[in-house]
Amino acid sequence: MELTGTPFFILTVILVPVSITVALLFWGKVGGPQPVRYLTRIVMIMFCQVTAVVMVFVMVNNANLIYGNWDDLLGTGDHVRAVPTVAPVDPAATAPGHSADAAKEPPKIKQSFGGVNDPAVPGDVQKTELKGQVSGVDGEVLVWLPPQYNDPAFKDKKFPVVELIPGFPGSSSTWYGTLKVSEQLKPLMQQGKVAPFILVSPRTLLLGSSQDAGCTDIPGKINADAWLTRDVPQMVLDNFRADPSADRWAIAGYSAGAHCAAKLSLAHPNRYRAGIAMSGYNDPANEKDSLVGKDPKLREANNPVNILKAAPQPPKVALLISGSKGDGYEDGEAIRGAAKAPTTVQVEEGSGPHTTEQWKKMVPGAFQWLTSIIPAQ
Repeated sequence: MELTGTPFFILTVILVPVSITVALLFWGKVGGPQPVRYLTRIVMIMFCQVTAVVMVFVMVNNANLIYGNWDDLLGTGDHVRAVPTVAPVDPAATAPGHSADAAKEPPKIKQSFGGVNDPAVPGDVQKTELKGQVSGVDGEVLVWLPPQYNDPAFKDKKFPVVELIPGFPGSSSTWYGTLKVSEQLKPLMQQGKVAPFILVSPRTLLLGSSQDAGCTDIPGKINADAWLTRDVPQMVLDNFRADPSADRWAIAGYSAGAHCAAKLSLAHPNRYRAGIAMSGYNDPANEKDSLVGKDPKLREANNPVNILKAAPQPPKVALLISGSKGDGYEDGEAIRGAAKAPTTVQVEEGSGPHTTEQWKKMVPGAFQWLTSIIPAQ
């Protein structure tokens, strides 16, 4: 029975009144010595409480899609097949699939796509299981195509792409199911207010619910950076009419995903032209489960401010950073203070809480800003 499925939710709802009814019916019928009666009644009360807590947890999880399945919740998923040494990106390359030496390019890998099988996710979102050739990471990737993609008038067009990164813990479905990104943007794309972006949401919960890889390559542990910046983009290029130019790619995230969006876009200007960071942070240690935050060298190297300071030349990247005071705003100001042209940083102060409902409201404005950076062609 699926964790986020309707049958399991209905079961948890039914169990609450059933547990209370059972307790009321048998409360006065419990026999045995007095200590046994007391213990039995305590167990009855605890069972009622457990069923109520489970129901509330399922309601919250279904609303926010924090855990996509039982493996994510229990930390039993295995998404790291291997941890190969990742070769540096060819400096002449502008994107995966475009190096100076075409003979070095791996063969294209065609993926099979199907439905997401989650009632919270729109039916036009596709899912594939990807085996990362560079990273050694395996996981699902969700893809949504803009309304223009299958329009005969656009049959020869290549489309810009945005990678969508959830918080931690978070599901690859959250952007579609909770933030309603495709449902909000589809009419804006049809009206010409937002560019027709292909939206791609890869799995980022790779080491269980108590270890955050921080979208980073951690030697001997995981290649989470290579998964997001090389394997996933290569899959998109191999299977869709996606524009290969770095000027037509962006990355967006909220909370821990905002940290990823800022640092990956600044660290990989060969892949991303823009980044959207909502309620993020600069110091990886702000996430208590971050493995990067526990390693002094990785912690320093993966701070976006330090990435800017260490860059041999300022990256051609535009950032939109939003957050309330104490929740991302000051971090955005620090990035803006460290940025030099052609890097541009727009910081917007918000006043809302650290919730998916707040980030959902930001989606239309953020993508209209992104369209000013990566316009429709």
